[in-house]
Amino acid sequence: MRSVLAIIMGGGRGSRLFPLTAQRSKPAVPVAGKYRLIDIPISNCINSDLHKIYVLTQFLSVSLHRHIANTYKFDMFSEGFVEILAAQQTNETTDWYQGTADAVRQNISYIMRESPRDVLILSGDQLYRMDYRDLIKTHRESKADVTIAAIPVREDQTPGFGLLSMTDEGRVTGFVEKPKTSDERAPYFTKSEWISRRGIEPQGRNFLANMGIYAFKTDVLLEVLTAKPLATDFGKEVFPRNYQSKRVYSHLFDGYWEDLGTIKSYHESSLAQAGPNPPFDFFAQTGLIYTRMRNLPASRINGATLEHSLVADGCVVGPRTRIERSVLGVRSRIGSDCILRDTVVIGSDTFETDEDRTENDRRSRPSLNIGDGSIIARAILDKDCRIGKRVRLTNEARLQEANGPNGIYYIRDGIICVPRGTAIPDGTTV
Repeated sequence: MRSVLAIIMGGGRGSRLFPLTAQRSKPAVPVAGKYRLIDIPISNCINSDLHKIYVLTQFLSVSLHRHIANTYKFDMFSEGFVEILAAQQTNETTDWYQGTADAVRQNISYIMRESPRDVLILSGDQLYRMDYRDLIKTHRESKADVTIAAIPVREDQTPGFGLLSMTDEGRVTGFVEKPKTSDERAPYFTKSEWISRRGIEPQGRNFLANMGIYAFKTDVLLEVLTAKPLATDFGKEVFPRNYQSKRVYSHLFDGYWEDLGTIKSYHESSLAQAGPNPPFDFFAQTGLIYTRMRNLPASRINGATLEHSLVADGCVVGPRTRIERSVLGVRSRIGSDCILRDTVVIGSDTFETDEDRTENDRRSRPSLNIGDGSIIARAILDKDCRIGKRVRLTNEARLQEANGPNGIYYIRDGIICVPRGTAIPDGTTV
């Protein structure tokens, strides 16, 4: 793996994850109480003995820079690194990244500097655990120019993915991007016997979806990126143009994999982590997920009731509060007599002292994070939120989409989202 370079795509504006991406890039979005999305692909790389990693970003990357700088430090003898490559003006281009392929093309000089045999291209907003050594093994044993990681999915899941068709030996013969009709999907039906021979039980999953994880021979990558007309996206342009002339193969994956690109998927995946048998297990002994060490105290639960919930470090939960199927991020503070249900509280950057809370009361300003007697259901509260006392955030009108006054809340897919740093006054009902 010393001859492999990893490039993690930081994504675009992340509009489907708004308001979580209002002040941060997608890879910097917190997940599972104490992690960030970028920790997933970087940890997978480290666990796969892959220590040369670039992260490509262009939107709101300050918090991502800080997190990576404070978290990932290799010793001087390993030659490993995790570096941010933000979009920038150069003598060759003055444009921002126009797509995944364009982003990699604008950083060809950094790729050449490392002289890798293969380049692994990853997404920064997915939750999964993969040993990339298996992917590289498939890539090299098949003598592929490009290897695409694919996962079996059901037909009702296909409209959200790009699909692959392939020969018996696994060579890709066709692509379709997010098919909407059964006629479009029909040529990409994969026989159950073909999938079973690769050690995976199909269980009705007879379509192979592109996971957005690619292994390229370096010279092939440079060739397809510089060919005219210049391609801007791998899935939409690079692969459809080159699969007939290049040796493009697939590598099948059958673990948990979730694209956290929308508020709904982020919310559902977060709550799943709080269940008794989470589909993605952060407690696994192998494939550890790394993140920043904060040296926070243990959480303090003062006579509260918690069911199927995840509580990170440094939290305080008041008496008679009930928390069901929820996630409390670092430094979350929940008052007394509260009810939280199906809610993600991302937490806070700092602790407030008793003097701070007294001053907040004097200024009629809610303290961090949730005041006494509040009821919150099916919501996401971003970092440093200040929810007052006796607030009800329950969306009893069952709205699917709505914007609150002055942006104090948004409703997306029926989920109430409170932006970072927002204060909601005492007694407010949504």
